[in-house]
This record gives sequence, C-alpha cells and structure tokens, in this order.
Amino acid sequence: MGFASFMASGFGRGLRIVAGLVLLAVGLLVVKGVWGVLIAVVALVPLLAGIFDVCVFAPLFRAPFKGREVRDRRGQITS
Repeated sequence: MGFASFMASGFGRGLRIVAGLVLLAVGLLVVKGVWGVLIAVVALVPLLAGIFDVCVFAPLFRAPFKGREVRDRRGQITS
C-alpha cells in the first residue's frame, strides 16, 4: 500500500494537482486542435483526484479509493 499511502499524502495530492495543471496548460496552450483538447480533458483526472482527495489507481493496489481512508489505515498499526 506504499503507492496509495504516498498519493494520499499532502505531497502526493499536491503532485497530482500540479501534474493536472501542467497537462491542462500543455493541452490548451502548446498542443493545438483535437489532441490539445484531448490532453486537457485527460488532465482533469489527476487535477480533480487531487482536489477531491481520491486516488483512481488505489483500488488496483487493493487500497481504499478515498485518501482519508488510506491515511486512517496507515495510522492504525496492528501486530
């Protein structure tokens, strides 16, 4: 669950937001036409995931979808 823990951290959320903004800018300002719009639409996934504190890939790693649940699990150490 290391990947999900990282993505649920403050740094991981910030990274997703920045990546989404960069992709959005590249799609709208650098790549013109249909491909630019497509890149901008795809950029909404990491941007919104960071804003709403979810990780769309976490279920692939058998981790919770919501970042708060990942942080709660990480805080509960069981032997």
